[in-house]
Amino acid sequence: QVQLEESGGGWVQAGGSLRLSCAASGRTASRYAMGWFRQAPGKEREFVAAIDRSGESFEHRDSVKGRFTISRDNAKTTVYLQMNSLKPEDTARYYCAADLSPRMLKIGRSGYWGQGILVTVSS
Repeated sequence: QVQLEESGGGWVQAGGSLRLSCAASGRTASRYAMGWFRQAPGKEREFVAAIDRSGESFEHRDSVKGRFTISRDNAKTTVYLQMNSLKPEDTARYYCAADLSPRMLKIGRSGYWGQGILVTVSS
């Protein structure tokens, strides 16, 4: 079993930066692919970024490419989402997810989810 805890959210002006962290706990946490999703008010949850368990393969949704970067620490149990050049449309609750299957992770069918953390970008 894996527990996920997000941190680092908050309020920022457009053009600013935030870094989200997701700490995974559990004996086998380092074996999981991990990623980020977000859900804005009134919208469906959407994929943002994912990284495999090695930390060497990752992808981002098109709208955040060049602005957001997902990474993983050496112990492979904490995943980061560096968000630069933030836009008001990035405002959402961001969720960390983990799954042994990268494919299931990306389509939003992860076995494990964090509680989510709010990111607000003002214009």
